Amino acid sequence: MPTATQTTNAAASAPARTGGRRRTGPDWLWAALLTLAVTAFRGGTPQLWRDELASWNAASRSTGELFAMLGHVDAVSGLYYLLLHGWVSVFGDSAAMLRLPSALAMAGSAALVVLTARALFDRRTAVFAGLLFALLPVVTRYGTEARSYAFVVLAVSAATWLLLRALERPRPGRWAGYAVAVAAAGLLHMVALLFLLPHAMVVALRWWRDRRGRTALSFVLAVAAGLLPVIPLVLLGRQQVGRQINWIKTPRLRDIAGLWDNLFASPLVGLGIAALALLPLAWSRGRRPAVELMLLGAVPIVAVYVVSQGSTSYFIDRYVLFTVPAWAVLAAAGLAALRPRAAGAAGLAALVLLGVPDQRHLRTEQAKETSDGRAAARVIAQGYRPGDGFVPVRGADRVYMVDFQIEYYLPGRVQLRDVFAARSALDADDLFPQECERPEQCLGDTRRIWLVTRGSGKDDPYKRLPTEQVRALKGHYRVASTTEVRGLHVSLLERTG
Repeated sequence: MPTATQTTNAAASAPARTGGRRRTGPDWLWAALLTLAVTAFRGGTPQLWRDELASWNAASRSTGELFAMLGHVDAVSGLYYLLLHGWVSVFGDSAAMLRLPSALAMAGSAALVVLTARALFDRRTAVFAGLLFALLPVVTRYGTEARSYAFVVLAVSAATWLLLRALERPRPGRWAGYAVAVAAAGLLHMVALLFLLPHAMVVALRWWRDRRGRTALSFVLAVAAGLLPVIPLVLLGRQQVGRQINWIKTPRLRDIAGLWDNLFASPLVGLGIAALALLPLAWSRGRRPAVELMLLGAVPIVAVYVVSQGSTSYFIDRYVLFTVPAWAVLAAAGLAALRPRAAGAAGLAALVLLGVPDQRHLRTEQAKETSDGRAAARVIAQGYRPGDGFVPVRGADRVYMVDFQIEYYLPGRVQLRDVFAARSALDADDLFPQECERPEQCLGDTRRIWLVTRGSGKDDPYKRLPTEQVRALKGHYRVASTTEVRGLHVSLLERTG
């Protein structure tokens, strides 16, 4: 039986522990608010780049048109497009509004990073983790990106935290929440399901240590339930994969270093994270959770490298962006392990300062897109006449979405006819229009055409245009004026006869 002194000490310590939990309660909130403030600051300044323009184009369609498109292309982004469609119908499609959902998703991820750090380590580590995650350049990069990657980070972060809670105290509600998070991650991006590999390893390690009877079975059932709604998307996505990511090259071992640099949107910050992440492995008090976090961060990267040795490569940094929270918590544990205690704060400050140049660049107009679609659209709008035609470079360069770029920045009063589009993208249920097989027959009686090509076109305004289109234009039009803007060449063609 406990002595009177032990009972008194226990009673005295209980309120302190409870009070400690109350004091740490707001930590996740300030981390979320800080992340939102950092990512939203000048979030609308960079011009939309081609992937964001694809999001805008898809989200701007009606629900029926969107579903029709997803049957042919980009089904793997369907859930995100539907969410963004609902968002822009309420808040509009300015660059800042298109990107704000991603900022909110990163803010939610920051909250979960703090909760995960607190569950595995202590409050000091949680504070470092919240600050570090909020101020990582890559969090700004994808918190200001109108794509699904920030939502994938949120879903995987939620799955990780829910798994830790379920392993700590197994309950049906916690496993159900985990299943929902698995489904959300898979529906947002199929490659993200690689996080299930380290999760299974964590479950196996915990089971081996605790021999808790039904934990492994509960995990398997939750994963199976979460994967059920993802199976149809996987089957459809496999049919479309050739169109969407055939440009990603099969990686070599040396490419892992490049992926690591890009994973943090800053080589120097990536190097600092790598150094700090190794410290907790030598810290006896935090070695077990450090090993688990190392699995969460490293296994998906290794797995995507191995899988990418096959017929299709998935080896690109944003596909494993969901590992960043694990690395942030692990680096935060490294900061917390530094002695004296002030060294941790100094290390965090140094890491943040290393990322300042990248943070500044991410808020410039050309941070994401090297060509100036806004300036090109301004040239067209100033010289526009009703009935003007439009010829953007497509062909092999259609992936750069010059047509979307110009259309997004053109004012509503400017209505150009896409001269070489036999069927519009909407009619074709695709992201891209179906182009004329015989361009000369598609010219019609268009008197003036705005031609927009990539790069410098001083010597050749028809640069990289398909041969048949060049022949049709040269045979009936002359170049009346040319204007160079950053990355684009805008030519006004006038009919000769």
